[in-house]
Amino acid sequence: MTRLKKTVVLVGMMGAGKTAVGTQLAKLLGVPFLDSDDEIVKAANRSIPEIFERDGEAFFRDKESQVLGRLLRGAPCVLSTGGGAFLAEANRAMIAGQGVSVWLRADLDLLWQRVRHKQTRPLLRTANPRETLRVLHEARTPIYAEADLTVDSAPEFSIDAMAQRVREALLTRPDVLERI
Repeated sequence: MTRLKKTVVLVGMMGAGKTAVGTQLAKLLGVPFLDSDDEIVKAANRSIPEIFERDGEAFFRDKESQVLGRLLRGAPCVLSTGGGAFLAEANRAMIAGQGVSVWLRADLDLLWQRVRHKQTRPLLRTANPRETLRVLHEARTPIYAEADLTVDSAPEFSIDAMAQRVREALLTRPDVLERI
């Protein structure tokens, strides 16, 4: 048995598995799973692509920070964030102060395999989405590297195996997850 003391915030690129791994990790830990993008959609009563199209990325990022703050003030849970949430310094500080960040690190080829057929990624609505993903990956990697913990992903790891890997990483932090 374990007890979660702080919210676990999963960060990383689109396609890293934050939602799938987060859902399984929450089950393993016996805590709620929340997705910041889902919470933004509920609050705005619009899809993320609609928010981007109508109000722009800056508006979306502002709402994302507000939702993140609200969720971090709640009971400890597993929280999946959008790929850009961790980029804002204020968000990183908020997460560091109230939770623990876990970077689900995946290489570009794995990310591309996972996102290439999805139409729900507004940042990839470009003439060359793979190149856009590469540029985003290159730019974001140094920022994701600031996460408290890093768990590497690989094509051969199942969702359950990744959730177990994250749990093991969390057990190295008694301020976050303790055995009871």
